[in-house]
Amino acid sequence: MLAAFAEEHGVESPVVELELVDGARFVLSKIEPEPGYGMVTVSVRADDGDDDAPDALIIPLGSIRRLEVRKAPEARVASFGFNLPAA
Repeated sequence: MLAAFAEEHGVESPVVELELVDGARFVLSKIEPEPGYGMVTVSVRADDGDDDAPDALIIPLGSIRRLEVRKAPEARVASFGFNLPAA
């Protein structure tokens, strides 16, 4: 499915993001069907500066809320404070 998505959208490797039911989100480099028995292994793409991020997770299929596939990483900008109404 990922190869077809990449070919259709003209990208070398699409970005796959996993969201778990607890709200945790990870950008993946690989998904494997091991160890089986309702569990999968996901390899997490290394993020710059995030030393606490795991290299891989073995998770039950039921803990996956969604998988997002994109052509490119979306820019995540932290916003602090508040916006004043336009005068």
